[in-house]
Amino acid sequence: MEKKDYLKAFYWKDFLMIFIGLVSYAIGLTGFLLPNKIITGGLAGITVLINSATEIPLWVSYIIINIVLILIALRFVGKPFVIKTIISVAILTLLIRFGEVYIKDPIIHADSLLSAMIGAMFCGSGLGLVYSVNGSTGGTDIIGAIVTKYRHVSMGRILLLVDILIVSSSYFLFQSVEKIAIGLIVMAVMYYAVDVMISGMRQSVQFFIFTKKHEEVANHINSEIKRGCTIIDGMGWYSKNSQKIIIVLARKTESTSIFRLVKSIDQDAFVTQTNVVGVYGKGFDVLK
Repeated sequence: MEKKDYLKAFYWKDFLMIFIGLVSYAIGLTGFLLPNKIITGGLAGITVLINSATEIPLWVSYIIINIVLILIALRFVGKPFVIKTIISVAILTLLIRFGEVYIKDPIIHADSLLSAMIGAMFCGSGLGLVYSVNGSTGGTDIIGAIVTKYRHVSMGRILLLVDILIVSSSYFLFQSVEKIAIGLIVMAVMYYAVDVMISGMRQSVQFFIFTKKHEEVANHINSEIKRGCTIIDGMGWYSKNSQKIIIVLARKTESTSIFRLVKSIDQDAFVTQTNVVGVYGKGFDVLK
């Protein structure tokens, strides 16, 4: 790839999404998890362990470990991935440093478990935003990217094993099974929040609309919903009558509008709706 291709790989929309995600992650880590000494997975968990044992600030150990991992990644992983990782690591380091300086006590004092759950949601949502644009926060993500490039093992499985090992190792420092249990719960909530953010933002639906007023319905979907339609020929096997079928792909948030539009035109229409894992192309997600 030429140098200009590397610059094109980092769109400003991706940068904005990554920045918002990193802010959310930093708030969850420094405002909820760190003050309660809750060990989560990833490099964040390692830095909290180091901080609890040596009082070394999170941002110091975070940046040092990431520098080592990035140097290794330069040899094994593509430059676009490394460029995004370097920018994310730099921003997150500053955010963690800011959080450590200005957040001295837990944002929620009432219950450490409640605080940990809220922190997990902040962290997971932030990671989900970063991952949704193929970004990275560094740390164990780099290890996972390197391993998956040379071994037929999913990154999710690698990260899960590493995270469980990190959380379990907290027993040697705190001598507390309760801390491990809370850490595993936090990790589960984070993974769930990541999945919700990634799949929720991209979730689309597919409609099959059977109606005798197919031209009117299709025209209104084009003009009012601003979605394209495909009309195919079918035949009802029971009646042996020909039937026009409208196929529409849309965002899930547009479902109600489509149902109301179809009902206003033909109350006898037959409509099916199914969830679609991913839709890529004009009007939907960009092929990456």
